[in-house]
Amino acid sequence: MAANNTPQTMAQKILAYHCGRDYVNTGELINASLDLVLGNDITMPLAIEEFKKIGVGRVFDDKKIAIVPDHFTPNKDIKSAQQCKFVRNFAKNQDIKNYFEIGQMGIEHALLPEKGLVLPGDLVIGADSHTCTYGALGAASTGVGSTDVAVAMATGSAWFMVPESIKFEYSGSLKPWVTGKDLILYTIGLIGVDGALYMSMEFTGTVIKNLSMDSRFTMCNMAIEAGGKFGIMEVDSKTEEFVKPRASRPFKIFRSDNGANYYKHYEIDCSKIELQVAKPHLPSNAANAKDLSNISIDQAVIGSCTNGRIEDLRIAAEIFAGRKVDNTVRAIIIPATQNIYLEALEKGYIKTFVESGCVVSTPTCGPCLGGHMGILAEGERAVSTTNRNFVGRMGHPKSEVYLSGPAVAAASAIMGRIAVPEEVL
Repeated sequence: MAANNTPQTMAQKILAYHCGRDYVNTGELINASLDLVLGNDITMPLAIEEFKKIGVGRVFDDKKIAIVPDHFTPNKDIKSAQQCKFVRNFAKNQDIKNYFEIGQMGIEHALLPEKGLVLPGDLVIGADSHTCTYGALGAASTGVGSTDVAVAMATGSAWFMVPESIKFEYSGSLKPWVTGKDLILYTIGLIGVDGALYMSMEFTGTVIKNLSMDSRFTMCNMAIEAGGKFGIMEVDSKTEEFVKPRASRPFKIFRSDNGANYYKHYEIDCSKIELQVAKPHLPSNAANAKDLSNISIDQAVIGSCTNGRIEDLRIAAEIFAGRKVDNTVRAIIIPATQNIYLEALEKGYIKTFVESGCVVSTPTCGPCLGGHMGILAEGERAVSTTNRNFVGRMGHPKSEVYLSGPAVAAASAIMGRIAVPEEVL
């Protein structure tokens, strides 16, 4: 085994720390202690069933489990109501401290950072593939199956293979309206949906340092769409400014060492990146939005764990202000948490959306996974700020989803076709 002073990446350091070691090799199988275990109304019922089979009776720590019914809530039908009741009863019986539902809830990957439940240096697993979002806080977080969550709820630990890391270094300056969503769509288009398979995607460079926390969350959220195990960023002053008012426990900051070994190193000049759209049916089908103006749409969705934060709503409101949604388009706005909803209300964004002809939903995953609040019919097209555009993802197998950031989604809703802000402003 390599000496303890061998340079390591952030992913290696966090994993080593959580299994009580100074160093771990990439490719090594380890068992590591966890800071948080997450589930939702879709994935937690199976995890609970498997947990009961283990026979331990109680979860390892009632403060380190988070359960957020967010996919089908408010309940859309009898089946979803039954699922949520099952999860709700488990949370009550186990005295789970971090259970968030109607009225105090949000989309899980926006809510947990907001609540200060994930902090720098943490190791987190969740029964949801976009758990990698928390890498924006300098945490190592990843999605797993419901069975792994069951075992983790019983033991407080999980196994990992230590991943290789890929460094993505973003330089230059961003063009108007370009956000983290455009950067990550461009990146996935560059390397493909399996370009970072079971690897840690480490995002760095001057552009990342200047990027808002909301855009950082967006980028890490979609690491899984390139196959990534982690999407991760170093902690800086912006991270600490976000974390410190929310943290109720100590945290540990890890940084990659100079000379750490990377599987690959991409240097990306952001001054060349236009507003992006991922065409059906893969997030890697990235194209310049301005080249798709011939694509008419039936629906625009602005929300999700990827783009339902206040920055996204602000951008959309700037574009909708004083303008109307095209009468052939259904425009749906979904704030990611109750606090974001309230802030948007106080800033006047909600009024702008309603006056423009949008509908505003309670926080929910909703249409992102074809759940509710905006299912597509056969032959319909949507521009959406969500994270996946697979066949049938948002409804009928013969519908189409075009992924974008909030600026393109808002402009497209106004124009009735894929559009960029300059066309409507």
